[in-house]
Amino acid sequence: MPDTLFGVFFEEINHAGAGGLWAELVSNRGFESGGHHSPSIIDPWSIIGNDSLIKVSTEASSCFKQNPIALRMEVFCGNDCPVGGVGIYNPGYWGMNIEKGKTYNLVLYFRSLGSVNVSVSLTDSTGLQTLATTNIIRTDVSNWTKLEAKLEAKGSSSNARLQLTTGTKGVIWFDQVSLMPTDTYKGHGFRKDLFKMVADMKPAFIRFPGGCFVEGEYLRNAFRWKETIGAWEERPGHFGDVWFYWTDDGLGHYEFFQLAEDLGAEPIWVFNNGISHQESVDPSVIMPFVQEALDGIEFARGDANSTWGSIRAAMGHPEPFGLKYVAIGNEDCNKKYYRENYLQFYAAIRQAYPDIKMISNCDGSRVKLDHPADMYDFHIYSDARTVFSMANTFDDTSRVGPKAFVSEYAVTGDDAGLGSLLASLAEAGFLMGLEKNSDIVEMASYAPLFVNTNDKRWKPDAIVFDSSQSYGTPSYWMQHFFKDSNGATLLKSTLHTNSSYPLEASAIVFQDPVDKKNYLRVKVVNFGSSTVNLKISIDGLDPNLLDTSGSKTVLTSANVKDENSFAFPQKISPVTSMLEKAGRNIDAVLLPHSLTCFDVLTKSDITEITSTTDDKSYVSSM
Repeated sequence: MPDTLFGVFFEEINHAGAGGLWAELVSNRGFESGGHHSPSIIDPWSIIGNDSLIKVSTEASSCFKQNPIALRMEVFCGNDCPVGGVGIYNPGYWGMNIEKGKTYNLVLYFRSLGSVNVSVSLTDSTGLQTLATTNIIRTDVSNWTKLEAKLEAKGSSSNARLQLTTGTKGVIWFDQVSLMPTDTYKGHGFRKDLFKMVADMKPAFIRFPGGCFVEGEYLRNAFRWKETIGAWEERPGHFGDVWFYWTDDGLGHYEFFQLAEDLGAEPIWVFNNGISHQESVDPSVIMPFVQEALDGIEFARGDANSTWGSIRAAMGHPEPFGLKYVAIGNEDCNKKYYRENYLQFYAAIRQAYPDIKMISNCDGSRVKLDHPADMYDFHIYSDARTVFSMANTFDDTSRVGPKAFVSEYAVTGDDAGLGSLLASLAEAGFLMGLEKNSDIVEMASYAPLFVNTNDKRWKPDAIVFDSSQSYGTPSYWMQHFFKDSNGATLLKSTLHTNSSYPLEASAIVFQDPVDKKNYLRVKVVNFGSSTVNLKISIDGLDPNLLDTSGSKTVLTSANVKDENSFAFPQKISPVTSMLEKAGRNIDAVLLPHSLTCFDVLTKSDITEITSTTDDKSYVSSM
């Protein structure tokens, strides 16, 4: 099977990056999201003190040309200010997670025509308990001044906030206020617990940054990679008008490639092809978009002396990132001008980078594509029974031509809820079909990957989190059953039954990356509500080459609609036990509504597996 068969898809949706994987704690750090409004919109920043003591507004007076908006804070009180002073605070993304003993990097820019005495504090949600603090005391700050400090937390709160307060009368301007934990993954800015959850899936690839996030409802709000590189203070950010929130784009083009490298995954860049949900650029004027795509590839692959590669090098990565795959748009096949524009992108990229594999948005699983492509996108969101029944989707697909990239799949709707066992079992059956058709299915990824529990724009999702905790849904754990399939050997297998009882199964041989030993793995989904007695028989192998012991891992629960939660994060998660008797013949019981994996140590290739049920009232098919 392909080394790239199973990976992940990251989209900036549900605050997956901003307020999630990207560890920046300040929301709207540059005061840009409100734009030029009167009265000023500074959400989620809020004022400490009443209107008689302080006035806050925004104005285009920043020292950063790409980010002209700065915050103007005028303080009317002096010696008569309340205890603790007046000022502003930022709660982050539904509360900042501050942990005792940890340090946080603070960066902010400020100026004033008079002297400055400002307290910068981390407090609990009420502002009454101080967790960390530092003071800014300056006399000559008429020009914009950068402050950098480390705040060490003396207490903990998962719902903390950052405060800027003063008891001095006068006017102070603030801009680009950032707070980052010092213990992000490798110092690359990724929240450690969320990064680990993705890394534990061992993804072969990561598709980014979207999704609809790439397109935008309108092109003015599409993700434009050139505005997401360089110094974070100079990134203008943008409003994602599909998922309805502002991103500062700290998680930008460079960071996505760094994320792929840190995960050991192949990057798959989805770029805007001149199409939004509401607009399509005429083919006669599409070349600026084509050039932008070429420049984006050069940023990743160009040497340190190239125009765009030199910017990457200056950001800290002199060696090129590996980039072998690009997707020309997202879900745009039936949009106006897609094919005409696609051909211009295809020709230009093929000429400049002949080795890059290009992915079309048009489904080629049933009808031959009318344009050249190395792969084509296939998306499926539906109810559980439909997704389970699609295990044979690619059985009759032509073995000649571009390969399939199932870049988005999931059970949705009532069957899925916020992430149910039922959804995960249907998806597992579908993935087994992809394994058995992996000669023409090159890649597959679940969608979406993340959801902040405070912004459930789309459900279900694989990983749920808030400011301080996270858990995997059953669909997340289901994918762990397939992470060793990348590069594994698919075995010929037959499932003998005498009815249409809903079972799906597959068999592989894989090498464990830790102990370097080879294992035979049989996965079976029991999508029905009855217990099934299963007999697994292995042919074409000397019985002495199979270990007599093995393991069994099961994903199930008492109710098919059960879900995980913060209170019970592993209610539905894999449970592993020893097989009482392994070897050439294995007798097993499949629990109702379950996914079961059998692993047996082997030292030889296996050519055939035959699985039979001894319950005559049920028949399964593989």
